[in-house]
Amino acid sequence: MDAYDGGSEARHGPGGPDGPGVPAESGGPVEPAPPTEPPAGVAALSLPYRIGVALALAVVAVGVCVHVGMMFLHVAPPNTVTREHGKAVDDWIYPEFEQNWKLFAPNPLQQNISIQVRAEVRDGEGGTLTTGWYDLSAEDGRAIDGNLLPSHTQQNELRRAWDFFLATHDSENRPVGLRGSLSESYLRRIVVLRLDRDDAVRAATGGVGTIERVQVRSRTSNVPPPKWSREKVSTTPAYRELPWWPVPEDEAGGGVR
Repeated sequence: MDAYDGGSEARHGPGGPDGPGVPAESGGPVEPAPPTEPPAGVAALSLPYRIGVALALAVVAVGVCVHVGMMFLHVAPPNTVTREHGKAVDDWIYPEFEQNWKLFAPNPLQQNISIQVRAEVRDGEGGTLTTGWYDLSAEDGRAIDGNLLPSHTQQNELRRAWDFFLATHDSENRPVGLRGSLSESYLRRIVVLRLDRDDAVRAATGGVGTIERVQVRSRTSNVPPPKWSREKVSTTPAYRELPWWPVPEDEAGGGVR
């Protein structure tokens, strides 16, 4: 048998019986493989350069976080961190990144303020009884505590009335502006209504009597700092006592309705 025999045992040339470049098993022409593209971007760098890029990105990320944190502390109200590290914050901000606005206005309240009242009550025999001090803010707090849907009155009425009074009076409790008398009347009517409905007052006066005068005061105490803070604040409460206010006859029986 020569090399040109067509049997199954015949030897074929490098390209098989169909010619060069065509394998006998494929049964057809082979597509040339597409050229391999070289890696681009960071992947094209060698390992040492890729490590350098990763470190540079980490430094930039840390710098951005530090800058954002410093900006936040600069515009935030005074707090434990700024009191402790205020100079470092200022050194970072000034003069390139100075801001002239604040994050919160006004600053969060850091005091507990409670409104208290007492009254002079005329009994049925013509005598006068002065009650003790009743903490109306504490009563509101007890009504709100554990209440999923506290009323607007329990949350805001007394507080807003006191804020209204402070905004329209000076430090000597003298009215400033045209709304001074209005704020006094508003606060007086609220406390008279509350006293008239208070069971403790009814018990102290035997359930009878007419409120003739009321006196309001505020008790202000600083909120204690957290245990980890080195800040020192006074825990001694401060009182602001208003003068006695006579109660008009139309309010004496429980306020204006």
